[in-house]
Amino acid sequence: QVQVMESGGGVVQPGGSLRLSCAASKSRFGINTMGWYRQAPGKEREFVASITNLFSADYANSVKGRFTVSRDNARNTMDLQMNRLKYDDTAVYYCKVLVATTDPHREEEYWGRGTQVTVSS
Repeated sequence: QVQVMESGGGVVQPGGSLRLSCAASKSRFGINTMGWYRQAPGKEREFVASITNLFSADYANSVKGRFTVSRDNARNTMDLQMNRLKYDDTAVYYCKVLVATTDPHREEEYWGRGTQVTVSS
């Protein structure tokens, strides 16, 4: 079982910046891709950004150029630097980690409980 915890949420004005962090407990077989998702009130959870253990990053079109994802493999942590925040970025942000198993074709998925980001003037 891998524990996942997000931190760094808060209230920020439009145009401002915020940095989220995700920490995962140690995994016996290693952590593969780590990702950020978000869910706004009344909407489905959506992909924000992800980064592989080889540091290949991917972003949703809505955040490209504004958000930057990074990770530290030694510490099992991932950060999301969010710049030029907009009202539409308001959501609960969740961290997801994909953990390797003894089966090379199967991964286990773990989620954190989320951290609230509110963009408000």
